[in-house]
Amino acid sequence: MASGKDETQPFERRLRMGMIGGGRDSFIGAVHRQAATLDGSVELVAGALSSTPERSRRSAQEVYIPEQRAYGTWEEMLEHESALPPAERLDFVSILTPNYLHYPIAKAFVEAGFHVILDKPMVLNSEEANDLARAVEEAGVVLAVTYNYTGYPLVKQARHLVKTGQVGEIRKVVLEYSQGWLRTKLEDTGHKQAVWRADPSQAGIGGAIGDIGSHAEHMVSTVTGLEIEELCADLTTFLPGRLLDDDANVLLHFTNGARGILTASQICTRQENNLSIHVWGSEGGLEWYQEHPNHLRFYPADGPLQVMSRGSSYLCEAAKRATHIPAGHPEGFVEAFANIYRNATDTMRARLRGIEPTELELDFPDVYAGARGVFFIEKVVESSKSGSKWTPAQWKRG
Repeated sequence: MASGKDETQPFERRLRMGMIGGGRDSFIGAVHRQAATLDGSVELVAGALSSTPERSRRSAQEVYIPEQRAYGTWEEMLEHESALPPAERLDFVSILTPNYLHYPIAKAFVEAGFHVILDKPMVLNSEEANDLARAVEEAGVVLAVTYNYTGYPLVKQARHLVKTGQVGEIRKVVLEYSQGWLRTKLEDTGHKQAVWRADPSQAGIGGAIGDIGSHAEHMVSTVTGLEIEELCADLTTFLPGRLLDDDANVLLHFTNGARGILTASQICTRQENNLSIHVWGSEGGLEWYQEHPNHLRFYPADGPLQVMSRGSSYLCEAAKRATHIPAGHPEGFVEAFANIYRNATDTMRARLRGIEPTELELDFPDVYAGARGVFFIEKVVESSKSGSKWTPAQWKRG
């Protein structure tokens, strides 16, 4: 176990981060590094950044990781870091590998007593998800999943409007996530991201539904607080020879009687990252668009349209906490990512101090959110293959 008291108080130093995956040619690796270190409270000190020892060490040099902590493999990193004294070893690891490696790496570091931040979807199936959740509970560590879109300030404001009853009883939710980057068979060109995301042995059973549909499910759950009771899914693979879905359309029934539509597609020509959520209730409605993230549209039943702006004094405390610069200066993707890191690492800091984290610090997608997302992917795939119209899909802790 990597437990033991660090005589250096956590509030007197930056938390020490290790990264697994996210090396050269990785878009998301750079985003994670920027997000984790944005507020200066985290430092990247170790890494196993690629699938081969040579590439891993070369990638580590490029991001200024010290040579003695530039590891060839994650197993080497785990062994060496576990042997270090508490005042030197890592506080947490960030795992950015293809999906099939999430579970073995995360479980190994959790069982060794390290906190973990993990890319989505959390693991490949519910058996792995439930086992990882048990390991997190037993080790008493923090595990966060980077559903980064719920880190935007105005997504938190949308959640606040729902929680405080300003939308009323929710009746309908529409979630769209459209991209166009896989409208051709990009995986046949050797494109690194397309190759593994289109491979069931590396990505899992879901294509578009796993890659971006999991974000959509988390967005719905976070903003509305609703639970899915059953769903009816239609998954399509438009490109001949592609092994996973590239288009998903899902009808949702929620436990409160509300209805929902969720669509996630990666073959929509000229669409970049078109994520939006629309919530309609008995007393009002709201709309938020990821490509224009600094504004939230709220439609009260008996008043004019309100357009809420990021950085404004009237926003809820969670939205204010998630804001980095004053109103009128746009914030975007990296800052939203950074909010997941900030809350997760502030929770780690509280644990290291032996105190309870605050509600605001605990505002990040945890291992149970990750497990629910995996379950959702499974149920969508099951429904799409089924001859039945509706598939029961209410998630419960395993």
